[in-house]
Amino acid sequence: MPSLTEWKVPPAFQPRAGDYGYDLDKALASVVGLHSIIPPDAFSAETLGTERAGNGVLIDDGLVLTIGYLITEAEEVWLHLGDGRVVQGHALGFDMESGFGLVQALGRPGIEPLPLGSSAAAKVGDPVVVGGAGGRTRSVASQIVAKQEFAGYWEYLLDEAIFTHPAHPNWGGTAMISAKGELIGIGSLQLERVRENKAEHVNMIVPIDLLKPILDDLRKFGRVNKPARPWLGMYTTEIDNRVVVVGVAGRGPAARAELKAGDVILGIAGDKITGQDQFYRKLWSLGSAGVDVPLTVHHEGVTFDVTLSSTDRAKLLKGPRLH
Repeated sequence: MPSLTEWKVPPAFQPRAGDYGYDLDKALASVVGLHSIIPPDAFSAETLGTERAGNGVLIDDGLVLTIGYLITEAEEVWLHLGDGRVVQGHALGFDMESGFGLVQALGRPGIEPLPLGSSAAAKVGDPVVVGGAGGRTRSVASQIVAKQEFAGYWEYLLDEAIFTHPAHPNWGGTAMISAKGELIGIGSLQLERVRENKAEHVNMIVPIDLLKPILDDLRKFGRVNKPARPWLGMYTTEIDNRVVVVGVAGRGPAARAELKAGDVILGIAGDKITGQDQFYRKLWSLGSAGVDVPLTVHHEGVTFDVTLSSTDRAKLLKGPRLH
């Protein structure tokens, strides 16, 4: 991923201080660069790599909010501040459901936190700044173009994600800043959508309101203090109202049951499945991690039933012992 010195947002997309009713430069100073090192034998190393770089946002004294995939199983975390200083950090916690990650700075960042706003109050059409580490030249003047459900292939679902355009090119952990100068979301993905017969890139942003009920737990325990959702270790996509397996995670329940790419999930616990969101909601309604999950699967002309013994994904991850 590009370092801070190698790239800039095109000038036409950079935010201009005079366009906002708050101190833009001060707000963007709360955004830091984040670089993490993950051991090669980590569960997530194969899919996410052993070096990850992105952004984070100081939200409290020494507490940096980022997107969790940047710090999952990290043995080292480094925070790059706008004035060139580098501060070591500690991966404090990760929430599987929202996707948020927390880092504790081990030194004094010496910058002011960005106050949290309300993502529920944000509306389609609202101007926002998607802020990256390094100030205005690495930030994007954007706007909210959609607030809608998002289903991810890795057993992930947000009831209402926020989508912004133009997209930030280094989106992971970016700060979505409202017109009040408050943090209302954290950048997660870049996606492509077709609009007026043209493809355009948008950022998917995790709404900040999902953090508020879980922040204390993440600080104390490293995860939300409740039973984990059942996890199958299955990567899926939705094609023509069918849930199709596109891969399985090593050591996961789906791999143990010998499910393979190309399998179609027709049903779960006796209910017909026609979409990813329906699949996830039914899966999570069956109970907590460890519950048996009966699936009806179609593979190369044959339909069969198989029961997977779900697990807690966190048990496969390295890192601080999760409570």
